[in-house]
Amino acid sequence: MTLNKKVYIEDLGVKDYKETWDYQETIFKSILDLKITNRREETDKETPNYFLFVEHPHVYTLGKSGDKSNLLLNEEQLQAKGATFYKINRGGDITYHGPGQIVGYPILDLDNFFTDIHKYLRFLEEVIILTLADYGLQAERSEGETGVWLDVGTPFARKICAMGVRASRWVTMHGFALNVNADLGYFDNIIPCGIRGKGVTSLNVELGRAEIPLEEVKEKIKGHFQHLFEAVFVEKSEV
Repeated sequence: MTLNKKVYIEDLGVKDYKETWDYQETIFKSILDLKITNRREETDKETPNYFLFVEHPHVYTLGKSGDKSNLLLNEEQLQAKGATFYKINRGGDITYHGPGQIVGYPILDLDNFFTDIHKYLRFLEEVIILTLADYGLQAERSEGETGVWLDVGTPFARKICAMGVRASRWVTMHGFALNVNADLGYFDNIIPCGIRGKGVTSLNVELGRAEIPLEEVKEKIKGHFQHLFEAVFVEKSEV
């Protein structure tokens, strides 16, 4: 069987978290349904792959194994900060999404690539590590902690990219959130990923620049993703 390495890519711009989650679920379910049909009817219809870019308004999300006490705000305080909160079905604990952050949601059938969820997470991390290297930053993994960090093993360790995924029948959803021009003050309202004593940073802070063009960073992410996954991106508008 020929593996389908084509990935439909769509940039949703700024979009509400719940609307985007629902959209992800629709795509995710359509791929799962096709896989189930293929197995039931002994057919071999090609399963599609998708990659969504999005920027969310201020929102906190808690993974299925997370502890809500890691959110340090009550409902009134959330409203005062113009933020929302959702308990969702990805792995991991609590994280923040907001303006100035690049969020990527690969919705892939890993049967088209490799059936190894740990390898998948390491590849996602590597995409971000290589992207940050393009800006002269030496980012790395922190043992036992999914995501991408700077100065691991020092008192100055800080997270620049959070990750959390869900997978069923080797179909993935959710993904990564890279701080590019993020307002880091919003992270003060949570214990990020449930990890105490470690900071959070953003690309513009590390480079000492007021703002980094998001489109520029997205292009670098796309290039590294395509190389590592041996994928070919197709713009959704071309479908």
